[in-house]
Amino acid sequence: MFRSLRHRNFQLFFSGQMISLIGTWMDNIAEAWLVYRLTGSSLLLGTVAFAGQIPVFLMAPIGGMVADRFDRHKIVIATQASSMVLAFMLAGLTLSGRVKVWEVIVLAALMGAVNAFDIPARQAFLVEMVGREDLMNAIALNSSMFNGARVIGPSIAGIIVASVGEGWCFFANAVSYIAVITGLLLMQLGPRRRAAIVTSPFEHIAEGFRFVFRARPIRALLLLIGLVSFVAVPYSVLMPIFADRILHGGALGLGLLMGAAGAGALLGALTLTLRSGVQGLGRLVGFAAMGFGLSLALFSFSRIFWLSFALLVPVGYGVMLQMASCNTLIQSMVPDELRGRALAAYTMMFMGMAPMGSLFAGAAAEHIGAPGTVALGGIAAIVGGFIFLRVLPSLRFEARELLVASQAIQGEPAGQQAAGKMS
Repeated sequence: MFRSLRHRNFQLFFSGQMISLIGTWMDNIAEAWLVYRLTGSSLLLGTVAFAGQIPVFLMAPIGGMVADRFDRHKIVIATQASSMVLAFMLAGLTLSGRVKVWEVIVLAALMGAVNAFDIPARQAFLVEMVGREDLMNAIALNSSMFNGARVIGPSIAGIIVASVGEGWCFFANAVSYIAVITGLLLMQLGPRRRAAIVTSPFEHIAEGFRFVFRARPIRALLLLIGLVSFVAVPYSVLMPIFADRILHGGALGLGLLMGAAGAGALLGALTLTLRSGVQGLGRLVGFAAMGFGLSLALFSFSRIFWLSFALLVPVGYGVMLQMASCNTLIQSMVPDELRGRALAAYTMMFMGMAPMGSLFAGAAAEHIGAPGTVALGGIAAIVGGFIFLRVLPSLRFEARELLVASQAIQGEPAGQQAAGKMS
């Protein structure tokens, strides 16, 4: 389960990132509650989420290109330091009592721009820390770390917001970046061979898009991620409304609900750490999307706090199992020189479609209510997962060829039935 932690650099990354991510989740919960407290508007909740995520969609291709052309280690240090500065700015504004919603929106947009460079570089950097043989385990442990923090951070944030206010959550998040930056600076990395780049930056970006969209298995994974991210994942934007108006739990209830989803996501990520290969991941992606959608639809009908709490565990489990499995499959099917750009496409679909979904969810909730909006998202995820499973058999041969070309599996005669590695 923990074999990738034998690498010293990944140990440093893992420990520092764990502390930082707890702060990030505290920040997310406190920011949502701050906007809700100041405005009471579901539309503005969606607007802030949109502002924080749309830069990822627009700028991720540039971020992926930068990750493939320059030193990923230095890029991640720079992005983490930039995030720390922005977090201190939000903390200062809130603690001074002068914070306005437009300032939250601007800082969220700036953080999104930083993430457009950080996410592709940080994901592509994993292979440099652990090597290809432990990459799948590192991706799963990285997801486990992210969701372990997702359990702890919201719970702490709920207590702090209810007792002393949102500003101290923002301050704690800013300080937490020191841990991950320290870990990155302590790493010892050997020289990395890079192929000579003779194309322009624009052509470099276009090359990555041509690869991921011509490869049918990768394209199918990206389309499913995009659908689920647009219609279903934005349920989290509406959580303050569920916590306060529907389930009557207040800020502490919001932290508990988000913590439940985080606990489920942590279990999903830990499930992947037990796997040693990619066989069967394709089916897992489809069933996970359907399970996520079903649990989300059931959650939308609940009016009992602890039942809603329990239903969010399989919600988190399903979405994390789907997204982390897609990440693993995509990274297993792309050559290293295209890794940053392929992960930029993944980031655009995973985080980049979410802002438009957040804006849509906020607007829809104004007309049909938060429960109806979440129910529609769950149904759409079920349909998307079902369609993916129907087309999966036609993708088996090409998926195997991509896995062999990237050395994720051993090559075999093309005509053998072993072509079903993705399925």
